Amino acid sequence: MGVDIIRGTSQKRVASTKLADRIPSLPVNGILYIGHPIIGTPEGAHTVDALLASKEKGLIVFDLIEGANGGDYCSRQDDSANRLESLLKTHRELMERRKILIPIHTISFAPAISERNLPREENSYVIANSDSLPEKLNSLEPWSDQDEEIYRKLLSVLQNVSTIRKGIRRRIAEKSDSRGKILQELEDSIATLDYEQNRAVIETVDGIQRIRGLAGSGKTIVLALKAAYLHINNPDWRIAVTFQTRSLKGHFRRLITRFTLARAHEEPDWNNLRILNAWGASGTDRDGIYHEFCRAHGLEYFDFNMAKKFGQGKEFSGACADALRNCKEFKSIYDVILVDEAQDLPPEFLRICYKVLREKKMLIYAYDELQNLSTESLPPPENIFGTDSNGHPVVTFDESSSNDIILKKCYRNSKPVLTTAHALGFGIYRNPVGQERSGLVQMFDDPQFWKEVGYSVEGGSLSLGKQVTLQRTSDTSPEFLENHSRVEDLIKFICFNNQQEQTKWLVNEIKKNLENEELMHEDIVVINPDPRTTRTNVGAVRSRLLEMGIANHIAGIDTRPDVFKSERSITFTGIHRAKGNEAGMVYIINAEECYSGMQTGLDLARVRNQLFTAITRSKAWVRVLGIGQKMNELKMEYDRLRSKNFQLEFHYPTKEKIGNLRVVHRDAPRKDIGESENLLSKIVDDIQSGKYRLDDLDENIVRRFKELYDASE
Repeated sequence: MGVDIIRGTSQKRVASTKLADRIPSLPVNGILYIGHPIIGTPEGAHTVDALLASKEKGLIVFDLIEGANGGDYCSRQDDSANRLESLLKTHRELMERRKILIPIHTISFAPAISERNLPREENSYVIANSDSLPEKLNSLEPWSDQDEEIYRKLLSVLQNVSTIRKGIRRRIAEKSDSRGKILQELEDSIATLDYEQNRAVIETVDGIQRIRGLAGSGKTIVLALKAAYLHINNPDWRIAVTFQTRSLKGHFRRLITRFTLARAHEEPDWNNLRILNAWGASGTDRDGIYHEFCRAHGLEYFDFNMAKKFGQGKEFSGACADALRNCKEFKSIYDVILVDEAQDLPPEFLRICYKVLREKKMLIYAYDELQNLSTESLPPPENIFGTDSNGHPVVTFDESSSNDIILKKCYRNSKPVLTTAHALGFGIYRNPVGQERSGLVQMFDDPQFWKEVGYSVEGGSLSLGKQVTLQRTSDTSPEFLENHSRVEDLIKFICFNNQQEQTKWLVNEIKKNLENEELMHEDIVVINPDPRTTRTNVGAVRSRLLEMGIANHIAGIDTRPDVFKSERSITFTGIHRAKGNEAGMVYIINAEECYSGMQTGLDLARVRNQLFTAITRSKAWVRVLGIGQKMNELKMEYDRLRSKNFQLEFHYPTKEKIGNLRVVHRDAPRKDIGESENLLSKIVDDIQSGKYRLDDLDENIVRRFKELYDASE
């Protein structure tokens, strides 16, 4: 109960602050928006000074007055009320024939004018200061036929989420119990932003702001809305939206365009609002922040092949570090930069973004708290942005401020789906042959991080070296995400004897999804976890579908690099292009490769991360398909989790054991290890054959090897 306050951009800072301070003490409930909503008019975008969406009164539009002169407050009230009414009338769900279902009131708020000097009220035009505001609010007619569903739809309209969440084409579901109908209802259920999402969109601070949360917590939607909101309010600012996954470019463009058209009645100015990749290359459509930085400062640009000299896995960080090191004087290029998927980008890239910003240094970066299960996704800001000349951190965050916003709710994955992804990703119920307990693959260094990503302690102690039982709560995993289907339908693990069986089953299921279950092509994504084998492994399935007249494509191969889904076409993808995307029905094929990792030549931590990412692409149903005994073992892990009612029960490893897990299951290419093993084996063979003597080797190398061997024993 009470009033949540969302502070947007306001030119009337004193009056808006006074209103925000006064409202919480009054007997009303709802949301107070400052500097929101933006309403499109023939004259351009009109920003409401402040708006209270109240369950008791309906809508209260505030005309904020700075100083002691009320001016023509009656005309201003008329303008705001008329524009708000015109916005609401475009939404049929808020109307009963020609009548708006929500009452609209107006108040001019003048905190600097004393009671004696307030202008005399004319007819129904209300004006108040801080002292008289409670009385004036109380005198407004109540919302007599208040309806919770109408209130929820009202919030969706004010936030513009109902517009921005619409798919590429309109969903038409006629069967009351079909999967298509379920998806339609799910999309309607998340047509409003929660309090933290609201804050993240509208509240903007000078300096750096980070937005973090699990996959599916709405970070991309929030960034798109925020970019459009900033652009409409500041059309002369140069704003950049950047990311790692190229398929997000078209997605961002669609979202931002919808919001801007709805609120400003015009297309965004793409000269001032740029959507571009993090790395980039030559060509208008391929430009990127790093490429632009090098071009603007006359620095050597490294593409991926050239950047291999910085080491495997360090290509982009090395290229960015080289640019920062060789730049003598930084030029200001942007007013604001918004970064999505920051967990996939090196800290050096964020430093480049920071350096090219104008004086307010408005860098907003969003990242997935759990993209890589073994560690937190990004270092703290003190480590990313360094210290000033006095040794003080350039950036620090106050937990209670708007600089650091945590999106705690996951609106994509149901509790069973998300907990399954975590259980398999960490190896919670993995029992290697010959071991009764602890098949853990990886684990957080800090046990309390589990609480930050939405788990509560149901038993034991969340401490190093202690037994603990964790589960997700209804606050962080809304129940409507799972109530639409039985658990055995939300997620299935299916084992096959060979590839032919897997292909036949998958083709038949996709055909049934389209013909009988009212799913659209765009609702279905097939993921092959190993990106190196995707084109080969999906060939047979794609051919069978095409023979049946079902169009399909491999994302980024049959489409432009920035396109993931295509209308009326099934999407096939490797794991990298799947990141940042979602689908109602997700099929994961060849999942047995994620059981141990050995057959793919990749380490266990890496393939378990691939499986985690693939499962969390699903916003409704997921099918995990695989072949042979390893798939049976993977299914057994899931069966153990389900028998525990989707609770995570395990012995938290000690700090030393977490370090050992990182060594044993580290995310390094098996090829490198194999080459080193071959070289070591050759040296041993040469010594045993007498070709070399042990004392022919450097004594320091022999000593270090002996110390390592003794330590491991």
